[in-house]
Amino acid sequence: MTVVLVIGAALVFACVMGLLVVVVWRRPAQPLTRRRAAAWVLGGGVLFPAVVLSALLAYAAVRSGPLAGTQRARGDMVVGITAHMWWWEVRYREPASGREVVLANEVRLPVGRAVSFGLSTADVIHSFWVPQLAGKVDMVPGRVHQLRVRADAAGSFRGQCAEYCGEQHARMALQVVAMPPDEFDRWLLAQSQPAQPPTSEPARRGRQVFEQQRCNACHAVRGLFEAGPGQGPDLTHVGSRLALGAGTLPMRHEHLVRWVGNVQAVKPGARMPSFDRLDRESLDALAVFLGELR
Repeated sequence: MTVVLVIGAALVFACVMGLLVVVVWRRPAQPLTRRRAAAWVLGGGVLFPAVVLSALLAYAAVRSGPLAGTQRARGDMVVGITAHMWWWEVRYREPASGREVVLANEVRLPVGRAVSFGLSTADVIHSFWVPQLAGKVDMVPGRVHQLRVRADAAGSFRGQCAEYCGEQHARMALQVVAMPPDEFDRWLLAQSQPAQPPTSEPARRGRQVFEQQRCNACHAVRGLFEAGPGQGPDLTHVGSRLALGAGTLPMRHEHLVRWVGNVQAVKPGARMPSFDRLDRESLDALAVFLGELR
């Protein structure tokens, strides 16, 4: 559709420039009469633009019809996605229990099933864009936008904030994973469960460090810690995610240590302090605790 509109605009521009050249290089021997001047103004300035723009408008209206399918349909699974500086909050509702499932920076979809995203922002304007699944949709403060998608094959698709939103805009990625429906249902049921208390000694030590450093002032771990007023990403099942920091680092033990210990070197400006005051043993224990939250 864009190609046709651009071609139409280019043709109009070419016609206007052609007339300009004729007027400049072939000046009439006699000045135009008032009647002929009025005819040029009416034909070239009113009728011609009206006909061309009406045709392009009609074409755009016809071709834009399928875009109505981006709106939510009855029976769609709904996923709420809220953009923050610079991460994504993702909310599901588990069908059997009705429990709300809160994740971060990762969306999983059942293959072959339509899903409606409710897109909003908690701060500035962001833009949700997963090129392999759908076009981008701006996320404007105070509004909820809808985007309907359907993945027809299993796979992993990278999403990205497509509207400049500050210092770490480039590191605000989102992983979208399409899964077979049965596998997705099992995954969502597992994600709806609260976190289990750690069993290994390093993980128990890591839980103590988490509490001592007041990490729960911002991060919830359902079943173990509730988040305080400065809410950050939910960490209930953080160990099962593919990446850290909205796609900044792959999920590995050494990356957890690096992220917690010096987040401001990895993602400057992120709204999380670096815990470089912790010794390596404490950082390792904390990373083990977070890694076991699956």
